[in-house]
Amino acid sequence: MSEPGPSNDPAALLARVWGFDAFRPGQEEVVRAVIAGHNVLAIMPTGGGKSLCFQLPALMRDGVTVVISPLIALMRDQVRAMKQAGVEAGALTSGNTEEETEEVFAALDEGRLKLLYMAPERLASGGAQNMLRRAGVSLIAVDEAHCVSQWGHDFRPDYLRIGELRRSLGVPLAAFTATADEETRAEIVTRLFDGQAPETFLRGFDRPNIHLAFSPKDQPRKQILTFAGARKGQSGIVYCGTRAKTESLAAALREAGHSACHYHGGMEAEERRHVEVRFQQEDGLIVVATVAFGMGVDKPDIRWVAHADLPKSIEAYYQEIGRAGRDGASAETLTLYGPDDIKLRRTQIDEGLAPPERKEADHGRLNALLGLAEATECRRAKLLRYFGEDAAACGNCDLCDSPPDLFDGTESVRKALSAALRTDERFGAGHLIEILLGSATDKITQRGHDKLPTFGIGRDLSRPQWQAVFRQMMGHDLMRPDAARHGALVMTRRAHPILRGEESITLRRDLVARAKVTNVAKALVSDEDAPLLSALKAKRRALAEAAGMPAYIIFNDRSLIEMAETRPATLDEMARISGVGAKKLESYGTEFLAVIAGAVQEMHPTRRKLAGSPAGEIFDRLAQVQRDLERGTDGLARPLSCSTSLLRKIAEAKPHTQDDLARLTRLPEAKLERFGDAFLEVLAEFR
Repeated sequence: MSEPGPSNDPAALLARVWGFDAFRPGQEEVVRAVIAGHNVLAIMPTGGGKSLCFQLPALMRDGVTVVISPLIALMRDQVRAMKQAGVEAGALTSGNTEEETEEVFAALDEGRLKLLYMAPERLASGGAQNMLRRAGVSLIAVDEAHCVSQWGHDFRPDYLRIGELRRSLGVPLAAFTATADEETRAEIVTRLFDGQAPETFLRGFDRPNIHLAFSPKDQPRKQILTFAGARKGQSGIVYCGTRAKTESLAAALREAGHSACHYHGGMEAEERRHVEVRFQQEDGLIVVATVAFGMGVDKPDIRWVAHADLPKSIEAYYQEIGRAGRDGASAETLTLYGPDDIKLRRTQIDEGLAPPERKEADHGRLNALLGLAEATECRRAKLLRYFGEDAAACGNCDLCDSPPDLFDGTESVRKALSAALRTDERFGAGHLIEILLGSATDKITQRGHDKLPTFGIGRDLSRPQWQAVFRQMMGHDLMRPDAARHGALVMTRRAHPILRGEESITLRRDLVARAKVTNVAKALVSDEDAPLLSALKAKRRALAEAAGMPAYIIFNDRSLIEMAETRPATLDEMARISGVGAKKLESYGTEFLAVIAGAVQEMHPTRRKLAGSPAGEIFDRLAQVQRDLERGTDGLARPLSCSTSLLRKIAEAKPHTQDDLARLTRLPEAKLERFGDAFLEVLAEFR
């Protein structure tokens, strides 16, 4: 297979190798910057032709272009396409056969290879940089560059090595992604370009050929089957939140007469590859998949994408629907969402190991997705505004097709905000709704919340309707869960003018009016305690990973549930939790108490051994008596004291008389005279 001859004209090379008469909008400027050897950051919409922007320059530059790409399937597809076009390309991946790897190294040794694809994980190999230096790499291209950002939706730690590789090789770098908000773009510049601004191309996020639609879940399997049935014979993808659902939904689609298969990360590599090949080659196949599927599939005629569960962010949503209609022809999407989805996504954030500021930002991103799901205006305009673009109503989304029924929700929102403010923003939506409804639950009366002015002022709406109001409030980013307060809803700056009566807010009547009790999975704990349970699980996971052991070895779920519900404030109370033995209390008690109660008062090691036992309280009383009598009853005597181990011995043995106390402790006469009677009085109280 021969390499295309050199050319100084990118347009001529485009026609000869790819068979295209002209570049797509935005491509040519990026191509020329990469050819010139500039550092480049290009944000281009999915389907906008990003890969050509590094493949074509690779043919016009000396040496090898190394492409860092996240998925084996994507690399194999692009290598196959390049070879079909007559370009020497290869990939070094864990999916290679021995013969494929030998062929790549032979092409490198002979100077034939122009494009070398590698997964970022391979950069961890000690010899990777030396190998690339010997190969004569002259350009690094980074696909899916948002993976370098911890603020992005698909962070991969191995991407952090790419900046070091650029410095080591001393070559230009071109980074490409379709999904990067301003925060993510800033981190890409820091991580890949050492903070030195590259030549940046922001080519827009609009995919006007894709119809956008969302719908609350109401018999979701039936909704997906109906959507797919109206598009029978068209290639489509259904994204699901769990592996099990991909299998059951694929089976339901087959029963309904569709050609459908499932795909998830738990399948064997050969099974996954078989599905990928089928999807590329078969017309009208539906793949029901987790998000493990799609990044590596460059199929231009996917006509629809459905989400059976809510994605985790707007960036993820945009990337996943962007797999439809890459040929420019019309395509359709449908995203279903429900209370379980939102709760799952919140829990995933809260149980993660990210720092609090990252969790707050992730809750904000989820709020933005909820805002898109429950939008009051054109969805495309709202989506593009999130990425920093202004747009008029598109005429190609469900809300443009059928404008929603709106109403002035200011009064309801102010009631909800007031309930949060009067409870010091320390509770979640579940507790606030009970206050608004006037429910005199034990937790409300114990805290005196039944005496608040907001108690019972929301009886005009039902509990499901209030849940819909709170959901829309978070969609407008008026409130966010605060990780530092175990998920309590905290007002954002946007809420203050509404609370003060300076601004109004419009809500969707259709989503409030049709709100009903949904078949939500039974929770392990109440809504109020769920965020604390998530925080405890996050602490357990961090400790388990640091120790290299399964999480349940530290504490099982039952212990964490009891901690979340009872909220122990001291080591004594923690010791009474089921599953918290002396050793685990010693090893982990203080750290878990810190999650529950914040700063924990340090306890003497001797006292800690008595935590949770009656002797612990006796010890505390004896220690207090000793402090009171340290200088005698008049405070002027010579200071005397007993050791903590001796106090523990007295607390556990509980002697009855002065003689018993003297035999047990062998205290000197002076100490026995000063403390003996007082100690015995304390002990008598505990018999």
